[in-house]
This record gives sequence, C-alpha cells and structure tokens, in this order.
Amino acid sequence: MTTFPHNSEESRIYPMTTRRQTANDDTLFWTLKVLQENPGVTQRTLAKEVGINVSTINFCLKALVEKGWIKMGNFSKNPDKLSYAYLLTPTGVAEKAALTKRFLQRKMTEYEKLRGEIEALQREAGLSSPTTTANSGS
Repeated sequence: MTTFPHNSEESRIYPMTTRRQTANDDTLFWTLKVLQENPGVTQRTLAKEVGINVSTINFCLKALVEKGWIKMGNFSKNPDKLSYAYLLTPTGVAEKAALTKRFLQRKMTEYEKLRGEIEALQREAGLSSPTTTANSGS
C-alpha cells in the first residue's frame, strides 16, 4: 500500500479534523464572510463566490438559520419578492470569528509547510532565493 505524503502530512497538520470537516468549515467560513460583507447577495451569486452549487448553498443557509447563526428576511416593499437579506446574528458573528481563527491557523500551517518545500527545492536546484527563480526565466 502506497502512502501519499500529502495524506500523512494532512493528518499531522490537522490531527483533530477530517477533510470533510475542514471542507465544511471552509464553506461555512466563506458563506458567513460573504453574507457579512453583502447581506443582500443572491443565492446564485453566493454559491458562485463560495464555490458550491445553488442547492448546496440553499441547504447551508437553511442550516445556518436553524443554528441561529443568520436571520433571513425579505423586503416586502421590494418588487422582487424573492429578494432576501441574510443577517448574521450575534451567535453567527461569534461563530464566524471562531471559523476565521481556525481558517487562519490552517492557512498559516499550509504556508509554513509550502515555504519549507520551496526552500528545499531551491536548495536542490541550486537556487539561493526566490528572486533568483524570477530572474532565471529571462
């Protein structure tokens, strides 16, 4: 049986989470981030920005409402009766902060790992710095 380095490394980097949980956290993070920045976003636009399909974003939004992380309301005076605003609740804001912290920790870990790999490859290739790599292509 072959063990791929990224699988074992991922287990070391994220010992308490699974790939599915990480993907769910990322979806929740990006969904809440977009909603906080643009509460009137359409589900289609939200799905595109988060990188998932519309039916999945619809399911996600319903789950967030049930958890009490967002409130959903429509504007009765709006001629487009299907327009909604998705507002983060205080619980949603707190959960987004926790998701942001975990997201940032994961990305910093990934960055450090990638930086180490780049440095090792540069040494292996006889390059001393990233600027050498940029200049070698000319």
